Amino acid sequence: MPPPRRRPGGRTARTRAQVLDAVLAELGEHGYDGLTMEAVAARAGVHRATVYRRWEDVGGLLADVLDAAGDDAWRPPDTGSLTGDLAALNHEIQDALTAQPPIMAALIAASFRSEKAAHAQRRLWEDRYARCEIVVSRAVRRGELPPHTDARRLLIASTAPLYHELVLLRTPPDPHLPDDAARTAALAAAAGAFAEPPSASGT
Repeated sequence: MPPPRRRPGGRTARTRAQVLDAVLAELGEHGYDGLTMEAVAARAGVHRATVYRRWEDVGGLLADVLDAAGDDAWRPPDTGSLTGDLAALNHEIQDALTAQPPIMAALIAASFRSEKAAHAQRRLWEDRYARCEIVVSRAVRRGELPPHTDARRLLIASTAPLYHELVLLRTPPDPHLPDDAARTAALAAAAGAFAEPPSASGT
């Protein structure tokens, strides 16, 4: 694992927090097309030269927002069952995607417009998938899943219906969808649908 990034302290940390909060507020109110360095600097109460010097452009701002989201202590819930863990994750995702202002949806949309944001979002997804692998390993230890279940494929199968409905189709949130998607994915996984293929050396 790479060493953790050192967080700047003092005034530098305060400036970063002010600017990133301003980015989120501007993004939520105006979307990617309305996000400008000048507006962020004005909302943050920071000289625009400081913003340009540190973040260079809007893509740099978005990338830092996403990187900052990974600098937390979040861990997936432990409910005692695979279905419960997946459902709890899905409820967190649905809450984030339907929150107002729609920050998470705006960041996803922005990643299609900014290469820097796209790279940062991939880093964040990789981090979240890595943290969530424990959900699958716990289920294997409890005997709910066969050994060598592919955690990434299972997690994607469980969460994908929420992104499909809420981001792609923009349908109103279904309160039953998080639990239903989790239950379907857990049943498929228990039946071996996400078993890792045998290695070449084992065939």
